[in-house]
Amino acid sequence: MTDRREMSHLLRRVMFGPTSAEVDAALRSGVERTVTTMLAPATPVDLPDVGAEPQVSADSDKTARQQARQAQQKQVAAALDWWLGRLAAGRTGAEKLVFFWHGHWATSAQKVRSAHLMLGQQQTFRRYGPGDTGALTRAMLRDPALIIWLDGQKNTRKAPNENLARELMELFTLGVGSYTENDVKAGARVLTGWVVDKATGRATLKPARHDDGTVTLLGRTGTFDVDAYADLLTQNEHHLPFLAQRLWVRYGSGAAPSAAATGRIAAAGRTGGALLKAVLTDPEFPATNGQLVKQPVEWLIGAVRQLGLDVTKVKAPAALKALGQVPFRPPSVGGWPAGDAWLTTSSTEARIRTGQALAAQAKAATDRLTGADRLEALADLLVVDGWSDRTRAALTGIKDPRRLLALGLASPEYAVH
Repeated sequence: MTDRREMSHLLRRVMFGPTSAEVDAALRSGVERTVTTMLAPATPVDLPDVGAEPQVSADSDKTARQQARQAQQKQVAAALDWWLGRLAAGRTGAEKLVFFWHGHWATSAQKVRSAHLMLGQQQTFRRYGPGDTGALTRAMLRDPALIIWLDGQKNTRKAPNENLARELMELFTLGVGSYTENDVKAGARVLTGWVVDKATGRATLKPARHDDGTVTLLGRTGTFDVDAYADLLTQNEHHLPFLAQRLWVRYGSGAAPSAAATGRIAAAGRTGGALLKAVLTDPEFPATNGQLVKQPVEWLIGAVRQLGLDVTKVKAPAALKALGQVPFRPPSVGGWPAGDAWLTTSSTEARIRTGQALAAQAKAATDRLTGADRLEALADLLVVDGWSDRTRAALTGIKDPRRLLALGLASPEYAVH
Protein backbone atom coordinates (compact mmCIF):
# COMPACT_ATOMS: atom_id res chain seq x y z
CA MET A 1 0.00 0.00 0.00
CA THR A 2 1.27 3.47 -0.92
CA ASP A 3 1.81 5.73 2.08
CA ARG A 4 1.26 9.48 2.15
CA ARG A 5 4.93 10.30 1.72
CA GLU A 6 5.15 8.23 -1.47
CA MET A 7 1.97 9.72 -2.91
CA SER A 8 3.07 13.25 -2.08
CA HIS A 9 6.33 12.57 -3.87
CA LEU A 10 4.53 11.27 -6.94
CA LEU A 11 2.17 14.25 -7.14
CA ARG A 12 4.94 16.81 -6.56
CA ARG A 13 6.70 15.45 -9.62
CA VAL A 14 3.80 14.91 -12.00
CA MET A 15 1.97 18.21 -11.41
CA PHE A 16 2.54 21.73 -10.15
CA GLY A 17 2.16 22.15 -6.38
CA PRO A 18 -0.27 19.48 -5.20
CA THR A 19 -2.43 20.48 -2.24
CA SER A 20 -2.89 18.35 0.84
CA ALA A 21 -6.49 17.66 -0.26
CA GLU A 22 -5.23 16.44 -3.64
CA VAL A 23 -2.83 14.06 -1.91
CA ASP A 24 -5.73 12.70 0.18
CA ALA A 25 -7.82 12.16 -2.95
CA ALA A 26 -4.96 10.40 -4.70
CA LEU A 27 -4.45 8.08 -1.74
CA ARG A 28 -8.09 7.05 -2.00
CA SER A 29 -7.70 6.41 -5.74
CA GLY A 30 -4.40 4.51 -5.58
CA VAL A 31 -1.26 4.85 -7.67
CA GLU A 32 -2.46 3.22 -10.88
CA ARG A 33 -5.63 5.27 -11.19
CA THR A 34 -3.85 8.44 -10.09
CA VAL A 35 -1.11 8.08 -12.68
CA THR A 36 -3.64 7.30 -15.40
CA THR A 37 -5.70 10.38 -14.46
CA MET A 38 -2.68 12.62 -14.15
CA LEU A 39 -1.34 11.62 -17.56
CA ALA A 40 -4.60 12.01 -19.45
CA PRO A 41 -3.69 13.97 -22.61
CA ALA A 42 -4.29 17.69 -22.70
CA THR A 43 -6.72 18.57 -25.44
CA PRO A 44 -5.91 21.56 -27.65
CA VAL A 45 -7.58 24.60 -26.14
CA ASP A 46 -8.97 27.87 -27.42
CA LEU A 47 -5.99 30.17 -27.55
CA PRO A 48 -6.18 33.72 -26.24
CA ASP A 49 -6.85 36.58 -28.60
CA VAL A 50 -3.62 38.55 -28.45
CA GLY A 51 -4.41 40.67 -31.49
CA ALA A 52 -3.37 40.55 -35.10
CA GLU A 53 0.20 39.67 -35.99
CA PRO A 54 2.14 42.94 -36.45
CA GLN A 55 3.27 43.28 -40.04
CA VAL A 56 6.53 44.90 -41.07
CA SER A 57 7.62 45.16 -44.69
CA ALA A 58 11.02 45.80 -46.19
CA ASP A 59 9.92 49.36 -46.81
CA SER A 60 8.90 50.05 -43.19
CA ASP A 61 10.71 52.90 -41.52
CA LYS A 62 12.42 52.78 -38.13
CA THR A 63 9.38 54.06 -36.26
CA ALA A 64 7.10 51.44 -37.81
CA ARG A 65 9.56 48.69 -36.96
CA GLN A 66 9.80 49.88 -33.35
CA GLN A 67 6.03 50.00 -33.03
CA ALA A 68 5.73 46.51 -34.43
CA ARG A 69 8.38 45.26 -32.03
CA GLN A 70 6.54 46.80 -29.07
CA ALA A 71 3.29 45.22 -30.22
CA GLN A 72 5.02 41.83 -30.50
CA GLN A 73 6.37 42.14 -26.96
CA LYS A 74 2.92 43.00 -25.59
CA GLN A 75 1.42 39.99 -27.36
CA VAL A 76 4.08 37.65 -25.98
CA ALA A 77 3.43 39.07 -22.49
CA ALA A 78 -0.30 38.44 -22.91
CA ALA A 79 0.41 34.89 -24.07
CA LEU A 80 2.62 34.32 -21.03
CA ASP A 81 -0.07 35.60 -18.66
CA TRP A 82 -2.58 33.24 -20.27
CA TRP A 83 -0.27 30.20 -20.00
CA LEU A 84 0.68 30.88 -16.39
CA GLY A 85 -3.04 30.95 -15.62
CA ARG A 86 -3.44 27.54 -17.23
CA LEU A 87 -0.47 26.15 -15.29
CA ALA A 88 -1.87 27.39 -12.00
CA ALA A 89 -5.37 26.08 -12.76
CA GLY A 90 -4.18 22.63 -13.83
CA ARG A 91 -5.19 19.70 -11.64
CA THR A 92 -3.42 17.03 -13.68
CA GLY A 93 0.00 16.60 -15.21
CA ALA A 94 -1.10 17.56 -18.73
CA GLU A 95 0.18 21.15 -18.76
CA LYS A 96 3.34 20.16 -16.92
CA LEU A 97 4.08 17.76 -19.77
CA VAL A 98 3.52 20.67 -22.19
CA PHE A 99 6.03 22.61 -20.09
CA PHE A 100 8.47 19.69 -20.30
CA TRP A 101 8.27 19.62 -24.10
CA HIS A 102 8.68 23.40 -24.19
CA GLY A 103 11.98 23.01 -22.37
CA HIS A 104 12.96 20.00 -24.49
CA TRP A 105 12.23 21.53 -27.92
CA ALA A 106 13.42 24.83 -26.47
CA THR A 107 12.28 27.76 -28.61
CA SER A 108 12.47 31.42 -27.60
CA ALA A 109 10.10 34.26 -28.45
CA GLN A 110 13.09 36.57 -28.23
CA LYS A 111 14.08 35.46 -31.74
CA VAL A 112 10.75 34.13 -33.04
CA ARG A 113 9.01 37.41 -32.11
CA SER A 114 5.52 36.02 -32.48
CA ALA A 115 3.07 35.11 -29.74
CA HIS A 116 0.93 33.40 -32.36
CA LEU A 117 3.72 31.05 -33.40
CA MET A 118 4.76 30.30 -29.82
CA LEU A 119 1.16 29.51 -28.85
CA GLY A 120 0.82 27.37 -31.97
CA GLN A 121 3.86 25.37 -30.89
CA GLN A 122 2.18 24.81 -27.53
CA GLN A 123 -0.84 23.38 -29.28
CA THR A 124 1.46 20.93 -31.01
CA PHE A 125 2.76 19.82 -27.62
CA ARG A 126 -0.79 19.37 -26.33
CA ARG A 127 -1.86 17.43 -29.39
CA TYR A 128 1.19 15.21 -29.90
CA GLY A 129 3.23 15.37 -26.68
CA PRO A 130 1.52 12.45 -24.88
CA GLY A 131 1.40 10.38 -28.05
CA ASP A 132 3.71 8.77 -30.56
CA THR A 133 7.14 10.42 -30.59
CA GLY A 134 7.32 9.98 -34.35
CA ALA A 135 4.17 12.04 -34.86
CA LEU A 136 5.52 14.73 -32.53
CA THR A 137 8.84 14.88 -34.41
CA ARG A 138 7.10 15.08 -37.78
CA ALA A 139 4.95 17.93 -36.50
CA MET A 140 7.93 19.78 -35.02
CA LEU A 141 9.85 19.63 -38.30
CA ARG A 142 7.01 21.70 -39.74
CA ASP A 143 6.71 23.96 -36.68
CA PRO A 144 7.10 27.60 -37.76
CA ALA A 145 8.51 28.80 -34.44
CA LEU A 146 11.20 26.09 -34.41
CA ILE A 147 12.10 26.73 -38.05
CA ILE A 148 12.65 30.43 -37.35
CA TRP A 149 14.47 29.75 -34.05
CA LEU A 150 16.99 27.41 -35.69
CA ASP A 151 17.45 29.28 -38.95
CA GLY A 152 15.48 26.87 -41.11
CA GLN A 153 14.44 29.80 -43.29
CA LYS A 154 18.08 30.26 -44.27
CA ASN A 155 18.47 26.61 -45.26
CA THR A 156 18.55 26.38 -49.06
CA ARG A 157 19.96 24.00 -51.63
CA LYS A 158 22.63 26.58 -52.53
CA ALA A 159 23.56 27.35 -48.91
CA PRO A 160 22.55 24.55 -46.50
CA ASN A 161 22.22 25.70 -42.88
CA GLU A 162 22.96 22.92 -40.41
CA ASN A 163 21.51 24.40 -37.21
CA LEU A 164 18.16 22.62 -37.19
CA ALA A 165 19.56 19.26 -38.35
CA ARG A 166 22.29 19.34 -35.69
CA GLU A 167 20.06 20.26 -32.76
CA LEU A 168 17.37 17.90 -33.99
CA MET A 169 19.71 14.96 -33.52
CA GLU A 170 21.80 16.18 -30.59
CA LEU A 171 19.17 17.76 -28.33
CA PHE A 172 15.75 16.60 -29.49
CA THR A 173 15.87 12.97 -30.61
CA LEU A 174 19.16 11.03 -30.33
CA GLY A 175 21.78 12.65 -28.11
CA VAL A 176 25.49 13.30 -28.42
CA GLY A 177 27.49 10.52 -30.04
CA SER A 178 24.53 8.98 -31.87
CA TYR A 179 25.20 10.61 -35.24
CA THR A 180 28.09 11.88 -37.37
CA GLU A 181 28.95 15.19 -39.00
CA ASN A 182 28.03 13.63 -42.32
CA ASP A 183 24.58 12.89 -40.87
CA VAL A 184 24.24 16.57 -39.95
CA LYS A 185 25.13 17.64 -43.48
CA ALA A 186 22.73 15.12 -44.98
CA GLY A 187 19.96 16.07 -42.58
CA ALA A 188 20.40 19.75 -43.44
CA ARG A 189 19.92 18.94 -47.13
CA VAL A 190 16.70 17.05 -46.37
CA LEU A 191 15.38 20.06 -44.46
CA THR A 192 16.19 22.66 -47.13
CA GLY A 193 13.41 24.78 -48.56
CA TRP A 194 11.05 25.15 -45.58
CA VAL A 195 9.98 28.75 -45.06
CA VAL A 196 7.53 30.50 -42.74
CA ASP A 197 4.90 33.00 -43.78
CA LYS A 198 4.27 35.04 -40.64
CA ALA A 199 1.12 36.49 -42.12
CA THR A 200 -0.50 33.05 -42.18
CA GLY A 201 1.57 31.40 -39.44
CA ARG A 202 2.33 28.43 -41.67
CA ALA A 203 5.47 26.70 -42.85
CA THR A 204 5.59 25.51 -46.45
CA LEU A 205 8.12 23.77 -48.65
CA LYS A 206 9.49 25.83 -51.55
CA PRO A 207 10.62 23.32 -54.20
CA ALA A 208 13.04 25.77 -55.80
CA ARG A 209 14.93 26.06 -52.50
CA HIS A 210 14.83 22.34 -51.69
CA ASP A 211 17.62 19.83 -52.33
CA ASP A 212 15.90 16.61 -53.35
CA GLY A 213 19.09 14.71 -54.14
CA THR A 214 20.20 11.35 -52.74
CA VAL A 215 21.81 11.41 -49.30
CA THR A 216 23.21 8.89 -46.85
CA LEU A 217 21.56 9.54 -43.51
CA LEU A 218 21.97 7.47 -40.35
CA GLY A 219 23.12 4.50 -42.39
CA ARG A 220 20.38 4.71 -45.02
CA THR A 221 20.87 5.94 -48.59
CA GLY A 222 18.05 7.42 -50.60
CA THR A 223 15.88 10.50 -51.00
CA PHE A 224 14.07 11.57 -47.85
CA ASP A 225 11.38 14.11 -47.02
CA VAL A 226 10.86 15.49 -43.52
CA ASP A 227 8.53 12.63 -42.56
CA ALA A 228 11.01 9.98 -43.63
CA TYR A 229 13.75 11.84 -41.76
CA ALA A 230 11.59 11.95 -38.62
CA ASP A 231 10.94 8.23 -38.93
CA LEU A 232 14.66 7.49 -39.22
CA LEU A 233 15.27 9.45 -36.04
CA THR A 234 12.46 8.07 -33.92
CA GLN A 235 13.05 4.47 -34.98
CA ASN A 236 16.76 4.74 -34.23
CA GLU A 237 17.97 2.56 -31.34
CA HIS A 238 19.21 5.63 -29.42
CA HIS A 239 15.94 7.58 -29.54
CA LEU A 240 13.84 6.04 -26.75
CA PRO A 241 16.75 5.68 -24.29
CA PHE A 242 17.59 9.33 -24.94
CA LEU A 243 14.04 10.46 -24.17
CA ALA A 244 13.94 8.19 -21.13
CA GLN A 245 16.98 9.97 -19.75
CA ARG A 246 15.58 13.43 -20.50
CA LEU A 247 12.32 12.62 -18.76
CA TRP A 248 14.14 11.17 -15.76
CA VAL A 249 16.23 14.33 -15.37
CA ARG A 250 13.10 16.51 -15.20
CA TYR A 251 10.75 14.17 -13.33
CA GLY A 252 13.15 11.90 -11.47
CA SER A 253 16.41 12.74 -9.77
CA GLY A 254 17.80 15.63 -11.80
CA ALA A 255 20.64 13.37 -12.91
CA ALA A 256 20.88 10.60 -15.49
CA PRO A 257 19.06 7.38 -14.56
CA SER A 258 20.80 4.06 -14.14
CA ALA A 259 21.27 1.89 -17.19
CA ALA A 260 18.68 -0.53 -15.82
CA ALA A 261 16.08 2.21 -15.34
CA THR A 262 16.82 3.63 -18.77
CA GLY A 263 16.23 0.22 -20.32
CA ARG A 264 12.96 -0.34 -18.48
CA ILE A 265 11.60 3.10 -19.39
CA ALA A 266 12.66 2.87 -23.03
CA ALA A 267 10.93 -0.50 -23.32
CA ALA A 268 7.62 0.90 -22.06
CA GLY A 269 6.41 2.18 -25.41
CA ARG A 270 6.84 4.74 -28.12
CA THR A 271 4.63 7.47 -26.70
CA GLY A 272 5.42 10.36 -24.40
CA GLY A 273 2.71 9.25 -22.01
CA ALA A 274 3.98 5.67 -21.80
CA LEU A 275 7.55 6.82 -21.21
CA LEU A 276 6.52 9.24 -18.47
CA LYS A 277 4.32 6.65 -16.79
CA ALA A 278 7.30 4.29 -16.81
CA VAL A 279 9.41 6.95 -15.09
CA LEU A 280 6.82 7.53 -12.37
CA THR A 281 6.26 3.83 -11.70
CA ASP A 282 9.84 2.63 -12.05
CA PRO A 283 11.14 0.76 -8.97
CA GLU A 284 13.97 3.30 -8.68
CA PHE A 285 11.63 6.30 -8.70
CA PRO A 286 10.73 6.31 -4.95
CA ALA A 287 14.40 6.72 -4.06
CA THR A 288 14.49 10.04 -5.94
CA ASN A 289 12.45 11.74 -3.21
CA GLY A 290 14.31 14.79 -1.98
CA GLN A 291 16.77 14.79 -4.90
CA LEU A 292 15.17 17.06 -7.51
CA VAL A 293 15.56 20.83 -7.33
CA LYS A 294 12.42 22.65 -8.40
CA GLN A 295 12.71 24.85 -11.44
CA PRO A 296 11.48 28.40 -10.71
CA VAL A 297 8.26 27.84 -12.66
CA GLU A 298 7.57 24.71 -10.61
CA TRP A 299 8.36 26.57 -7.39
CA LEU A 300 6.24 29.64 -8.10
CA ILE A 301 3.23 27.97 -9.72
CA GLY A 302 3.27 25.30 -7.02
CA ALA A 303 3.23 27.93 -4.29
CA VAL A 304 0.41 29.85 -5.98
CA ARG A 305 -1.69 26.68 -6.15
CA GLN A 306 -1.01 25.59 -2.58
CA LEU A 307 -1.71 29.04 -1.14
CA GLY A 308 -4.90 29.43 -3.15
CA LEU A 309 -3.73 32.64 -4.82
CA ASP A 310 -4.73 34.27 -8.09
CA VAL A 311 -1.69 34.02 -10.37
CA THR A 312 -2.70 37.23 -12.16
CA LYS A 313 -2.33 39.19 -8.92
CA VAL A 314 1.11 38.02 -7.81
CA LYS A 315 3.16 39.64 -10.62
CA ALA A 316 4.26 36.20 -11.74
CA PRO A 317 6.19 37.27 -14.89
CA ALA A 318 8.33 39.70 -12.89
CA ALA A 319 8.88 37.13 -10.17
CA LEU A 320 9.94 34.50 -12.70
CA LYS A 321 12.34 36.95 -14.32
CA ALA A 322 13.94 37.56 -10.92
CA LEU A 323 14.05 33.80 -10.30
CA GLY A 324 15.75 33.22 -13.66
CA GLN A 325 13.17 31.27 -15.69
CA VAL A 326 10.58 32.88 -17.94
CA PRO A 327 8.46 30.61 -20.17
CA PHE A 328 8.72 31.39 -23.89
CA ARG A 329 12.27 32.60 -23.25
CA PRO A 330 14.63 29.66 -22.64
CA PRO A 331 18.25 30.85 -22.56
CA SER A 332 19.36 28.61 -25.42
CA VAL A 333 18.32 25.73 -27.65
CA GLY A 334 19.47 23.46 -24.82
CA GLY A 335 16.66 24.75 -22.60
CA TRP A 336 16.94 25.56 -18.93
CA PRO A 337 19.45 24.02 -16.53
CA ALA A 338 18.54 21.37 -14.01
CA GLY A 339 19.63 20.53 -10.49
CA ASP A 340 22.01 22.60 -8.39
CA ALA A 341 22.12 25.39 -10.98
CA TRP A 342 18.97 26.73 -9.30
CA LEU A 343 20.50 26.71 -5.80
CA THR A 344 22.60 29.85 -5.98
CA THR A 345 22.77 32.65 -3.43
CA SER A 346 20.94 35.00 -5.80
CA SER A 347 18.17 32.47 -6.45
CA THR A 348 17.72 31.91 -2.71
CA GLU A 349 17.43 35.64 -2.15
CA ALA A 350 14.88 35.86 -4.98
CA ARG A 351 12.84 33.03 -3.44
CA ILE A 352 12.84 34.83 -0.09
CA ARG A 353 11.63 38.10 -1.65
CA THR A 354 9.00 36.34 -3.73
CA GLY A 355 7.95 34.22 -0.76
CA GLN A 356 7.39 37.36 1.28
CA ALA A 357 5.23 38.83 -1.47
CA LEU A 358 3.17 35.63 -1.73
CA ALA A 359 2.76 35.37 2.04
CA ALA A 360 1.48 38.94 2.18
CA GLN A 361 -1.44 37.94 -0.05
CA ALA A 362 -2.12 34.52 1.50
CA LYS A 363 -4.41 35.41 4.41
CA ALA A 364 -6.34 32.15 4.39
CA ALA A 365 -3.08 30.22 4.42
CA THR A 366 -1.41 32.26 7.14
CA ASP A 367 -4.51 31.96 9.35
CA ARG A 368 -3.64 28.26 9.59
CA LEU A 369 -0.18 29.01 10.99
CA THR A 370 -1.00 30.54 14.36
CA GLY A 371 -1.25 27.55 16.67
CA ALA A 372 1.25 25.48 18.60
CA ASP A 373 1.30 23.02 15.72
CA ARG A 374 2.19 25.72 13.17
CA LEU A 375 5.25 23.88 11.83
CA GLU A 376 3.19 20.77 11.15
CA ALA A 377 0.46 22.95 9.61
CA LEU A 378 3.08 24.62 7.41
CA ALA A 379 4.40 21.25 6.22
CA ASP A 380 0.86 20.13 5.43
CA LEU A 381 0.09 23.35 3.57
CA LEU A 382 3.22 23.10 1.41
CA VAL A 383 3.09 19.28 1.09
CA VAL A 384 6.53 18.94 2.64
CA ASP A 385 7.31 15.52 4.12
CA GLY A 386 8.98 17.02 7.17
CA TRP A 387 11.55 19.54 8.38
CA SER A 388 15.20 18.83 8.96
CA ASP A 389 16.52 19.56 12.45
CA ARG A 390 18.28 22.64 11.11
CA THR A 391 15.17 24.04 9.40
CA ARG A 392 12.95 23.21 12.36
CA ALA A 393 15.31 25.07 14.66
CA ALA A 394 15.24 28.10 12.36
CA LEU A 395 11.43 28.12 12.17
CA THR A 396 10.54 27.23 15.76
CA GLY A 397 10.80 30.67 17.28
CA ILE A 398 8.90 32.51 14.55
CA LYS A 399 5.48 33.69 15.66
CA ASP A 400 4.55 35.91 12.70
CA PRO A 401 2.63 33.60 10.32
CA ARG A 402 3.57 35.63 7.24
CA ARG A 403 7.25 35.43 8.01
CA LEU A 404 6.90 31.75 8.84
CA LEU A 405 5.25 31.05 5.50
CA ALA A 406 7.82 33.09 3.55
CA LEU A 407 10.70 31.18 5.17
CA GLY A 408 8.92 27.88 4.60
CA LEU A 409 8.68 28.69 0.89
CA ALA A 410 12.39 29.52 0.82
CA SER A 411 13.43 26.43 2.80
CA PRO A 412 15.57 23.63 1.33
CA GLU A 413 12.75 21.17 1.97
CA TYR A 414 10.45 23.15 -0.32
CA ALA A 415 13.07 23.98 -2.96
CA VAL A 416 14.22 20.35 -3.26
CA HIS A 417 11.47 17.79 -3.51
